[in-house]
Amino acid sequence: MLCWGHSAFGQLGLGHDFLTAVTEPQACRLFQERLVKEVACGRNHSAFLLEDGEIYTCGLNSKGQLGHEQEGLEPVLVEALAEEHIVHVACGDSHSLALTNKGQLFSWGVGNDGQLGLITTDSAIAVPRLIKKLNRQRVLQVSCGSWHTLALAEDGQLFSWGQNKHGQLGLGKGFSSQASPQRVTSLEGIPLAQVAAGGAHSFVLSLSGAVFGWGRNNAGQLGLGDEEDRASPCHVKHLRSQKAVYISCGEEHTAVLTKSGGVFTFGAGACGQLGHNSFQDEVNPKRVLELMGSEVSQIACGSQHTVAFVPSSGVIYAFGCGTRGQLGTGHTGNMKCPALVKGCWAAHPGQVSAAVAGSLAHHVVKRIFSGGDQTFVLCTKYENPLPADDFRSINQANYTNLINDETVELWQQKVLEHSNSNSINAVLQSLASSACWNGSFLEKKDDEHFRTSPKIPGISLGSIRLLFEKLMNSEHSRLLEQVLKSFESFVIPQLSCCPPDVEAMRIYMILPEFPLLQDSKYYITLTLPLAMAILRLDANPSKVLDNWWSQVCPSYFFKLVDLYKGAVLYLLSGRKTLLIPVLFTSYITAALRLLEKLYKVNVKVKHVEYYKFYIPEISSLVNVEEDYVLWAINQAREQLGSSVTQDSLTFCSYPFIFDAQAKTKMLQTDAELQMQVAINEANLQNIFMLLTLEPLLARNPFLVLHVRRNSLVGDALRELSIHSDVDLKKPLKVIFDGEEAVDDGGVTKEFFLLLLKELLNPIYGMFSCYPDSNLLWFSDAGSSAAFGLYR
Repeated sequence: MLCWGHSAFGQLGLGHDFLTAVTEPQACRLFQERLVKEVACGRNHSAFLLEDGEIYTCGLNSKGQLGHEQEGLEPVLVEALAEEHIVHVACGDSHSLALTNKGQLFSWGVGNDGQLGLITTDSAIAVPRLIKKLNRQRVLQVSCGSWHTLALAEDGQLFSWGQNKHGQLGLGKGFSSQASPQRVTSLEGIPLAQVAAGGAHSFVLSLSGAVFGWGRNNAGQLGLGDEEDRASPCHVKHLRSQKAVYISCGEEHTAVLTKSGGVFTFGAGACGQLGHNSFQDEVNPKRVLELMGSEVSQIACGSQHTVAFVPSSGVIYAFGCGTRGQLGTGHTGNMKCPALVKGCWAAHPGQVSAAVAGSLAHHVVKRIFSGGDQTFVLCTKYENPLPADDFRSINQANYTNLINDETVELWQQKVLEHSNSNSINAVLQSLASSACWNGSFLEKKDDEHFRTSPKIPGISLGSIRLLFEKLMNSEHSRLLEQVLKSFESFVIPQLSCCPPDVEAMRIYMILPEFPLLQDSKYYITLTLPLAMAILRLDANPSKVLDNWWSQVCPSYFFKLVDLYKGAVLYLLSGRKTLLIPVLFTSYITAALRLLEKLYKVNVKVKHVEYYKFYIPEISSLVNVEEDYVLWAINQAREQLGSSVTQDSLTFCSYPFIFDAQAKTKMLQTDAELQMQVAINEANLQNIFMLLTLEPLLARNPFLVLHVRRNSLVGDALRELSIHSDVDLKKPLKVIFDGEEAVDDGGVTKEFFLLLLKELLNPIYGMFSCYPDSNLLWFSDAGSSAAFGLYR
């Protein structure tokens, strides 16, 4: 292991001989016989995690941050953690945290801002203590800012605690410093890959490359285009399309690594730590141009400097503040452009000639670490080198649990064994987490999931279907019960009306693939609550879901349509015994409104034929005539500005579900209604005229046509032309000139028989006959005389 930088307090672990600035890499010989896994750097102290799970610390120990009472000039074992197997370590300004293989967190050091998470604000705690509030969580990652801490649990929940002067805890406005872990609820549902804390700012990275930052922003270190602090996570939109895979934070600057090996930096640049050939701050992410010709695989930020590793050449670049030797260039000046760290570096033996290899002790980099004013590099022997870590290849063990074939088999075993309640609870926590589901079926072909947007969900529907089919096998019945319970009790009830990001909306595409949604036994507990959750979405996320539905294959879309048609039928069939009226109305309204939402999408993209929305059974289950009357009354009330009661459900508000038979009933009812209205209006006017002594102005409540048998069509047109549209809605009576018959229905019937016979006469050219079907339809090219017949 090599190290360089500030060593006044022994934080490099080099002993008494190096208590000044170390300006070029020096070998840390204490661990020559031990394998170091990682190094964490605080402002003036360091922690070394060995492969066997032991922790050694060195440096300043004024606040107990070393976890022991020894002088910190050389690394000393933290004996209080000797019984634990530590897998990760993190350091803040003057506090430290250790993560065990069981997912438990221990903390020690200064705690007066609550950064230890121990519900105490003691100024110094020298012996590591368990953070009990997180006992029910299995923590995967921890990151320390100067005075605050972030932790990511395996179910995707993010916790923060410590100082909150600049909103770095992400809890929103009005929150003071927190002495115990608090959930950052505004990010729930997003599958997180990494957490990173800077001086007083914080970042998280999603599995699909979305970057969110919050906290102090005095130098633009959040990359949001301004210098205003944020108390809640904000999406860094400039990085959305860059395929970000790793984030490192300095005291007031931030560096982001992309999948292609590019490096973006932003924030404070007074010491050149951004590498943009200037000493200016940057409020927006900007690519380090000097590194564009190299593919970077590792980055690390110190307080005011940045380090980058290029695997193809095996060299390390550093830029920023160098006054304490933290750049490793052999000088103590600041560098505004990436500079080579001094040393003999090699990517692998094949890249160095035999003559050179024999004369120089080359270093093959395994991993770089930086923090405070110090930098460490893990190296492997040139003769037998190990491949360098690649921060672009995310280790699945370190981020939000994924639900896939491997975890299904593992969880199935845990559920069947019933041996460890904690293990079963961990399974339930993951199954109940939207974040776990949202990150589990990413479309990785051509990195499609990195393109997740309001128009692209970035998931593989086929993968979802295969996993659910596997769960439906009898051998997984116990696990299926847990999935069902999680969906019913947690996932669906907790769906937000305003998801924090499009990645948190994938759950709305995943749930409809769950086969039990198609089972009528679960309509009330699964299918209809899902519809209600979808309908609760705010305008923007609702539009996103419409866009995604527009992109799916027709079979998926039809499955949704068929699902909620089935729910409507189920509710109508059992309306008298199934539910109390209020619940019935709310459930069936939800199903109908969701069908309406799907119908509007289908109008634009034509996934399925319009008649696929028909519910033929509706005519036998609903009194269409009464429903239409109620609908007409509601429409009249709305036009008059009167409120319509919520329980006044009318199926006629959703006409797309009616087939021809039901629509015929509706039209007949409408005709009868309009006829009755016309009669009533005429009668009311007649009464008014009688009262005003103007009986001559009385109106006939019937539409009376006077026609001659030898000029039936012409007379009918003449009579119709002299009547208003209101008159045309009245009951019809026909009088044949010269005949005394009273029209009680028979004369009208005869009139229509004769009229239709005339209209079908080819001389009018009003209809065309189609030989193939022997059917008649209105002619497209009738004679000019025929146009007068259309009205």
